[in-house]
Amino acid sequence: MPTAVPSQGSPAADSPGAVVDLLGALAYAELSAFDHLADDAGLAPTLGGRAEMSSMAAVEFGHFRRLADRLVELGVDPEAAMTPFVAALETYHSLTKPSTWLESVVKAYVGDGLAADFYREVANFVDDATGSLIREVMTEAGRAEFAVAEVARAIEEQPAVAGRLALWGRRLVGEAISQTQHVLADRDSLTRLFVEAAGDLSGVASMITRITDRHGERMQALGLDS
Repeated sequence: MPTAVPSQGSPAADSPGAVVDLLGALAYAELSAFDHLADDAGLAPTLGGRAEMSSMAAVEFGHFRRLADRLVELGVDPEAAMTPFVAALETYHSLTKPSTWLESVVKAYVGDGLAADFYREVANFVDDATGSLIREVMTEAGRAEFAVAEVARAIEEQPAVAGRLALWGRRLVGEAISQTQHVLADRDSLTRLFVEAAGDLSGVASMITRITDRHGERMQALGLDS
């Protein structure tokens, strides 16, 4: 389904508060992802896997710096912009802390991909410079190939792991949706932006369907049931 184009003068799209909140949420998401990916690298059974996960962490930190710089350009203190989103994001990470290497790989691909899909949807409804930046930093370059190879190898060696990882993928989705709802409930500007991006209630449903469909495609690529 094509994404609608926002009308000129749209209050949510033109709201500085909405843009700052969106950038603040995403900047903290990237900073937090850096921290957790760096920690998860220690679960890797091989040096190659450890290096790959560490490389992902480094990319996330680079994204954080670009988003923080954009906030500074807008005259906003990045720390102040990120602070309202710390609790929800850290709750998500605490509830989805991987206990195995494979869980960390699935989270890095499926969990982060789910968040990226949401931000890419909303990026179409902010100013061009901010939207372009969000689309650039929400990249999954190389992540899919690595995750698919790691999970495929594990399933080939031990088929029973597929069921456990499928359950893990569902848990990631459930927790991500729950924490997103908390954030939207607390930040009126983001709620307005989200609703305007969707257009109406049917548009909200369509957006959620697109995001969950892409989640299903990632799970299928991993050889897992969604």
